Formats: sequence, structure tokens, C-alpha cells
Amino acid sequence: MPRSVNAVASRARRKKVLKLAKGNFGSRGNVWTVAKNTVEKGLQYAYAHRRLKKRTFRSLWITRINAAVRAYGMTYSEFIGKVNAKGIALNRKVMADLAMNEPKAFEAIVNAVK
Repeated sequence: MPRSVNAVASRARRKKVLKLAKGNFGSRGNVWTVAKNTVEKGLQYAYAHRRLKKRTFRSLWITRINAAVRAYGMTYSEFIGKVNAKGIALNRKVMADLAMNEPKAFEAIVNAVK
């Protein structure tokens, strides 16, 4: 009796990986063994960078707030210290957005904490 290898499931598994590798350069997108390694590494990076993205955005918001408050003669650390002391419950994301898109509203916050 011949050995049953379940080719349907094996093929489906390979197709799934090759679909994820679509768009890669050269053999990374169409050679099974190379594509498998590429996809595994890519998924590892995706997992790690979902966490790094949060740090990167926080850093960006801090930079934007710092640049905005320096126009009013303050530093970022002074500003955040005074915001917390006054009990203003705005996070860095919102304050950075206000600093970029609503300068009048941001100026009101700065004047409130001075």
C-alpha cells in the first residue's frame, strides 16, 4: 500500500508562506526554502517592532513638544513638570498634536502653566 503524504495540506502550507513572501526581491519571493526563512525573520521583526513603534512615537511627541515650548522660553522638562503640578490631564500625544496643528490652543496650555 502506498504511503499517504497529504499533499493538499503541504501545498497549502507552502502557498501560505509564499503569499506572505510576495514582493520580496529575487528568489526570496518564489523559492520555498529562501521564502520560508525570509517570512520567519520578517514575522520576528514585525513582533519586535510593534513594541518599538510605541517608543518611537513617544520620542517623536516629546521632540515636538520640546520644540514648541522653547518658543515660549521653557524646556520640555520644565513644561511637563508644571503641567503635572497643575493637574492638566493631557497626554504627550495630544499635546504634540496641539503643538503642531492648533498653536493657539497649545499657547493657552503654556500660559496656564506659567
